Amino acid sequence: MDESSYDLRRLRQWQAGEARGFSRRDLLKLTAAVSAGLAGAAAVESPGHAAGPIVKPLPPDLFTVFGTNAEMRWSAMAGQGYHVPIDRFFVRNHTSTPIIDRDSWRLQLTGAGLRRGPVDYTYADLVRLPAVTLTAAVECAGNGRSFFTSQQGQTVSGTAWQLGAVGVARWRGVRLSTLLRHAGLGSNAVDVMPAGLDPNYVTGGVDLGPVRRPLPVRKALRDVLIAYEMNGEPLPPDHGAPARLIVPHWIGISSIKWLGSIEVADEPLFSPWNTQFYRLFGPGFPVEGQPFDRQVIKSAFELDRGAQFTAGRTTRLRGRSWSAGGAIRHVEVSTDGGARWRRARPVGGSEGAAWQRWELDWRPEAGEHELLARATDVHGNSQPDVAVYNTLGYLFDAVVRHPVVAV
Repeated sequence: MDESSYDLRRLRQWQAGEARGFSRRDLLKLTAAVSAGLAGAAAVESPGHAAGPIVKPLPPDLFTVFGTNAEMRWSAMAGQGYHVPIDRFFVRNHTSTPIIDRDSWRLQLTGAGLRRGPVDYTYADLVRLPAVTLTAAVECAGNGRSFFTSQQGQTVSGTAWQLGAVGVARWRGVRLSTLLRHAGLGSNAVDVMPAGLDPNYVTGGVDLGPVRRPLPVRKALRDVLIAYEMNGEPLPPDHGAPARLIVPHWIGISSIKWLGSIEVADEPLFSPWNTQFYRLFGPGFPVEGQPFDRQVIKSAFELDRGAQFTAGRTTRLRGRSWSAGGAIRHVEVSTDGGARWRRARPVGGSEGAAWQRWELDWRPEAGEHELLARATDVHGNSQPDVAVYNTLGYLFDAVVRHPVVAV
């Protein structure tokens, strides 16, 4: 048995819980070794790439830019409808946006979980399959990360998102279940591994290969979409053209962009994006980290932090709340730092239960104020005062304190 095969077997033993005395350090070394091997074995012709990491314009009144990532400013949603327009939808890139010719693009399905050999689909093949439309949120697992530090005084690593690494759009495409069955899904299938066509991700001098993260077949067959349209338009490059996954209620890394291949396996799959990253590490968690998939519950005001109001004049506060646990039941707002709370009025419907818009009238006195909004969903999930700490800063769900001033 060669070294890479041994590494893969050991990592699979860890996945199955059979590897004893297996530390987090062992896991990180093994993940890097296996990933580098997989990247070499699965090399494909590289698509074209843009000059910068993000293609679309990023005006400062719409975005805060963090290198390869761009966070939507919540003030950009004031006066907008239910869906986030494409021009202000946040961008999360591990490397840079590839420019892929959809006429030459291919999606390949492989693996022991298929009843026959590899199956290739062109873009034309994809759009000929039965299509559905789905309204769903995409949200980075680290959305709200900066508040672990600024609000809870805790040190975390990763992009310092506030609350703008989320967006709701109307997606159109083919159900992943439709494609899997068309390709010959076997009864032995366990996991699927979608992989993107963006440049390989290199960190610490180690090439971890293409961005990829496994899904259990039961989730893949339930509600996952292969999308090729966004808000009624062909999918733009920054948002995954020609096709991407949309995985409702799960963290954004699951919704792989620039989809190029899907492995269908008869055993559990893993990648750095569910072993090394996107796990909960820190006090109270296992040394190898705790896996997670689903998002949490949050609320945001359609305001910049530090926004200015006219004292003594009634203003209408607006915001949005959302939960991976289900539709929002109600939202409470405090304009005095949490001393008193009032119910906000819901605005419009909740298409796909992706999020709920709300509003509250307020006449501020002169001075500094702290706005808070907390949501409760139909299953009783509510925002806590303090989010559970983890060193990578994922799943911040606490009520966010939003400073404003009235003059």
